[in-house]
Amino acid sequence: MTLNAKIALVLDMVARADRPPYHTLTPQEARAAYEKSASVLEIASAPMFSVEDLAVPVRDGSFIRARLYCPTQPHWAEPLPALVYFHGGGFTLGSVDTHDALCRMFARDARCAVLSVDYRLAPEHRFPTAVHDAFDAYAWLHAHASDYAIDPARLAVGGDSAGGTLAAVCAVLARDAGMAPVLQLLIYPGTCGHQDTPSHARLAEGYLLTAKTIQWFFNLYVRNAEDRDDWRFAPLDGKRGAPDFGGLAPAWIGVAEYDPLVDEGEAYARKLRDAGNAVTLVRYAGVIHEFFKMGGFVEDARHAQADAAQALRRAFGIDDD
Repeated sequence: MTLNAKIALVLDMVARADRPPYHTLTPQEARAAYEKSASVLEIASAPMFSVEDLAVPVRDGSFIRARLYCPTQPHWAEPLPALVYFHGGGFTLGSVDTHDALCRMFARDARCAVLSVDYRLAPEHRFPTAVHDAFDAYAWLHAHASDYAIDPARLAVGGDSAGGTLAAVCAVLARDAGMAPVLQLLIYPGTCGHQDTPSHARLAEGYLLTAKTIQWFFNLYVRNAEDRDDWRFAPLDGKRGAPDFGGLAPAWIGVAEYDPLVDEGEAYARKLRDAGNAVTLVRYAGVIHEFFKMGGFVEDARHAQADAAQALRRAFGIDDD
């Protein structure tokens, strides 16, 4: 398919802005730039009954921030399902603030609570800190769900890009801990260890996420070359410590045609299917990495958001009106 016309305009605007690419900046400068630009093309923020920033304990004795969105007044007799969401940003950028509008949309349209997790970022906190933080936040909500009128039997995990990686890994860890989610919602997830698929070569430049920026992210995140072969970094092809991938939660995987990560997202869908899991794979034509956060400008992004919200409702057992 040809490039979506609105996406082409976005890429033209980015080119004309002539901002320095992330890989030429310090991590701190790149974070500030991402925070400033993250909401430019976003949908309007949906109103919530409550939004609360929480301090969630993690295994090393620290506390991380997580933001809990409740679309309606809590009713302990009818607890809400919940999505535990991990933002994208190459394990280096992003926060609960950069993904606020997206999480509000999920809470409103999937009719669920959303716990958005501010896992710690690289290079200050390298692999596997983000993995530990992600799973610890999921386990914390599972244990404390009743405190917030949430149903622990109806939790989902989700994320975009690097957050999709964390959600995929969390789905495995949660299964092994006896608290499997009802859905893993993976939005253009990173799944391979060495970025050597054909789409990485074909789309290395010119489509917002570049090969140089990807390697910059991952070189800041991994501690050494061996980490790239750890399944928790590369759930598709990582051999070190690789678990059984059977018996996992159903997956909804959304990928973008003009995204360097498209091949590995589709390959991960095949891997899950081959292991006997239920998988819905949707390839969105003509769009790029990060398009899910462009719903204020790109109509196809809103359609994709609606698809993902519907997948959540179905997993939660919520009937469409």
